[in-house]
Amino acid sequence: MEATVTTANNDEKTWGGGDIQPLGASYGKMMMWFFIVSDALTFSGFLAAYGFSRFKFIETWPLADEVFTHFPFMHGVSAPMYYVALMTFILIFSSVTMVLAVDAGHQLKKTKVAIYMFLTIIGGFIFVGSQAWEWKNFIKGEYGAVETVGGSLLQFVDKDGKRVALEEFAVKLPEQREALTRADGKWFMESAESTPTYSVAEIQAGFKAHPELLIRTEHLTAEKKKTILSRAESESRLTTAKYVVEGANLVRNEYGSKLFADFFFFITGFHGFHVFSGVIINIIIFFNVLLGTYEKRRSYEMVEKVGLYWHFVDLVWVFVFTVFYLV
Repeated sequence: MEATVTTANNDEKTWGGGDIQPLGASYGKMMMWFFIVSDALTFSGFLAAYGFSRFKFIETWPLADEVFTHFPFMHGVSAPMYYVALMTFILIFSSVTMVLAVDAGHQLKKTKVAIYMFLTIIGGFIFVGSQAWEWKNFIKGEYGAVETVGGSLLQFVDKDGKRVALEEFAVKLPEQREALTRADGKWFMESAESTPTYSVAEIQAGFKAHPELLIRTEHLTAEKKKTILSRAESESRLTTAKYVVEGANLVRNEYGSKLFADFFFFITGFHGFHVFSGVIINIIIFFNVLLGTYEKRRSYEMVEKVGLYWHFVDLVWVFVFTVFYLV
């Protein structure tokens, strides 16, 4: 019996065992769409969990306008949401340059593809760097607060309701406070947090010495404002203070509900990882463009496929930005 071997023509495009292309897409583009859909479901699950948690703890959830107020080179100036809006604009603009790169690829214009890919990479680097800067400020904190025995968060304000930082009123008491180190063995294992700048006693003494100060709780009023206590109530609540909180981490944060920081680090970090991965992929494609790899193939489909991923990353950020910063 003789075996029969069938050879396809060189110009015949096959799609995984057949000459029919589902939805008119190549195998590579179809697999990219499969990945995008699965990743979209993952992000949807994370954002849904964030939404349910926020709804459950809505009374103690931080206000974005009070958390994200920093702007580079403008120390001490309150600019709520300005830098986050700038980051969003830069990422969306990088999506525009990616569209231009794909269009130039369809026209087989190597130079234009390289220029627009380069601009896309720059936009991605700026966004990732901005997100790292935002994380730094979020972790460091700005005003500080104290946590009570019951887990409530107490912030400090003046008579006009303006936030007051711990360093503005805390006093230094003659006590020995030592930061935990790895050499301390058991004690180091029991506490993963660094020693705060001030102790609870120093905060209490400083508050007592400044009668104009009041305490603001993390609970929201009907007007979406934090509840400010009277002086007598403030002094009473401060006696239950247990921890001094500076900035945010996975254990507690000075802005409000602990879950806010957990979701912020996880979701924005997960998205940042996607952006960083996209930048690395874009760099590889960029050098292939310079080397003329796709010019020789007479096809810039790889640019189009990585463009699909980049647009997806931009679209996800629109939802993350809306959920975390606007709603």
